[in-house]
Amino acid sequence: MRHDKLERQLDLMLLLAGSRGMRVEDICERLDISRRNFYYYMEFFRDCGFIVNKTSGRYSIDRESPFFKRLIERVSFTEAELIILRRLVDKVDGQNAVVEKLREKLGAAMDYQILNSSATNDQQAFIISQLHEAIKYKQMAVLKGYSSPHGRTQRDRLVEPFLLMNGNNEVRCYEPASGMNKTFKIARIQQVELLSENWQHEADHRRMFTDLFMFSGEERLPVQLRMGTLAHNLMLEEYPLSSNHFTQEDDKHWLLTLDVCSYAGIGRFVLGLFEDIEVLGSPEFIKYLQEKIKGYQMK
Repeated sequence: MRHDKLERQLDLMLLLAGSRGMRVEDICERLDISRRNFYYYMEFFRDCGFIVNKTSGRYSIDRESPFFKRLIERVSFTEAELIILRRLVDKVDGQNAVVEKLREKLGAAMDYQILNSSATNDQQAFIISQLHEAIKYKQMAVLKGYSSPHGRTQRDRLVEPFLLMNGNNEVRCYEPASGMNKTFKIARIQQVELLSENWQHEADHRRMFTDLFMFSGEERLPVQLRMGTLAHNLMLEEYPLSSNHFTQEDDKHWLLTLDVCSYAGIGRFVLGLFEDIEVLGSPEFIKYLQEKIKGYQMK
């Protein structure tokens, strides 16, 4: 019957689009079709604009075929559209199983959980979605009317957004005009304009790193310490996440190896327990400690 033929064509399409390539005999056995019908379907797919690949006797349909692109455009939503739909659904009063199911589907469709934040208003959610799209497709963007830290001036900033941070309250960007990586507050952005130009300075993008002691920066400073039992136990009590950076050397000593953004946090700890800690390598950190001790003695 006609419906049976259409069903086989759709099954074949899904099978070939979902694999890296299959041999004719395996395809025919899987779908219970003849070789003649298989080649007929392949010819039909090509006539319809599908990209049919054949490599080493294995057939597949390229997912970049125009039909699949048109299908995705018709049935899928952008992040901005999902946000609008979610906000509308959230305004529906009363308990409704269909509405709850719709909320779940909209939330699951997002790459970032920006729809689930009750603290995010409609405008900020839309801005986040635009920034997310710029990051996802490596596009440049203009942060319209960005307020200075003191709120005295507002101006547009041409940037390359590459990282949403701090619960989507900040965005890390490279600013070509200044040649610097900067962190921008979402709340200070009036609007985001996506540009057709792709990133030009990806090699210069620098992510912010937050160390164990909550100091942040682009630079990572390696530190290695040999700690006795007292220092080891106190470090674990004050900074539980440090457990991932310890290696036990013997019954009474542990090696702590980690990167920091500033010597201030780890320096305070070492100076307070200097009798139970030995600094290994890192002449820069040793110099930092010596200057701190010298400054204290002069004071």
